[in-house]
Amino acid sequence: MTEQFLHYIWKFQLFEQNSLQCESGESLQIIKAGTPNTDAGPDFFNTKIKIGSTLWAGNVEIHINSSDWEKHSHQKDAAYDNVILHVVFNHDKNVVRKNGQELHVLTLQEKINDSLYAKYCHFLSNKLWIPCANHISEVDVFTVDNWLERLLIERLERKSSAIVEMLERHKNDWAEVFYIFLARNFGFKVNAEPMELLAKSLPFSVIGKHRDNLLQVEALLLGQAGFLEENFADDYPNQLKKEYDFLKNKFKLQPLDKSLLKFLRLRPPNFPTIRISQLANLIHRSSSLFSKIIEAKNSAAIIELFQVETSEYWRTHYVFDKHSSERKKQLGESAVNGILINTVAPFLFVYGQQKGEDVFKTNAFKLLENLPEEKNAIINRWKELNISARDAYRSQALLQLKNEYCNAKKCLHCAIGNKILRFSQNDK
Repeated sequence: MTEQFLHYIWKFQLFEQNSLQCESGESLQIIKAGTPNTDAGPDFFNTKIKIGSTLWAGNVEIHINSSDWEKHSHQKDAAYDNVILHVVFNHDKNVVRKNGQELHVLTLQEKINDSLYAKYCHFLSNKLWIPCANHISEVDVFTVDNWLERLLIERLERKSSAIVEMLERHKNDWAEVFYIFLARNFGFKVNAEPMELLAKSLPFSVIGKHRDNLLQVEALLLGQAGFLEENFADDYPNQLKKEYDFLKNKFKLQPLDKSLLKFLRLRPPNFPTIRISQLANLIHRSSSLFSKIIEAKNSAAIIELFQVETSEYWRTHYVFDKHSSERKKQLGESAVNGILINTVAPFLFVYGQQKGEDVFKTNAFKLLENLPEEKNAIINRWKELNISARDAYRSQALLQLKNEYCNAKKCLHCAIGNKILRFSQNDK
């Protein structure tokens, strides 16, 4: 038995309630289970019960054994003096509050449905891809869809926390913080960290002053990445180097070690040189990029902002001084979608939160609804269970469900797991 399960049982009142009695023999009627407490103190607040003929309002504390009250030193803590009921699985000792009054105790050991607990134990112990893989087909579409809507919001809120933290560090400079997160996203998985370091080493206020000159923007980014510290055979990198050397001295810049950015095991279109050139073009093409995103009338207008390619030199190169067959190197659809999902949508959501304007949060949802589902192993496995993603809105929610609930076996906190367990409650 776990306290987490007992919390779940109490919250949803999933136990036999006919002729309830306290351990003292007095009749017990539960009027209101109360509100779960996620902070220190009793487990449930604002509970209402009737013991005998007396109406009680206060808090509930839950333990496996009643003696756990003393193990946790609650008898010494005045914060627990308003506990009106001690809910336990096993009553092994009478205990008192700090003021010396004995607690009313409800014992659940004989009141919990055996099949409910058995299925909960199965969820915890099985090795399936998700604990409820054998039962999820029993859950109605309405429950699944509603839960995924909540999970999408939860995922955006989780991503929001890093944005809010950085906004605080940068005095609410939205353009600067968006630029840092955008650069990180241009590194995708392998080069995310070094691309973030690159952006932090080159303030947006600096690069913004030269935004109208593509050569200078590219020189600043490639130079700060450490790629312009040598001599070259080609004219173009030597032009970049000349520009960068001047700007580096002007702004007292310190380049990164170029070894931070990885090429190994990357497909050439994903080389950091290519991604940096595409980022440079995006900055050059779109003055006030973040403002344009905020002001965009629809998702199509936002998507259009990210239709960029490299500068001309990179059409025939992937690295400096090594010629390759000519190819236009646009930011591909999957790369654009990844940026929109992981950077643009969270920023719209946070902007709406910070400004108290729900229209921007709605725009984040609409953007995700207008993007195709993500292609990855997790989404493929959900499809095998007949849970389709359909769009980025649902694929993001499904990633949240798998990573934050299924992997951690938080079935008691999951609407789908909850529904399956409730089926067990009705088993005879």
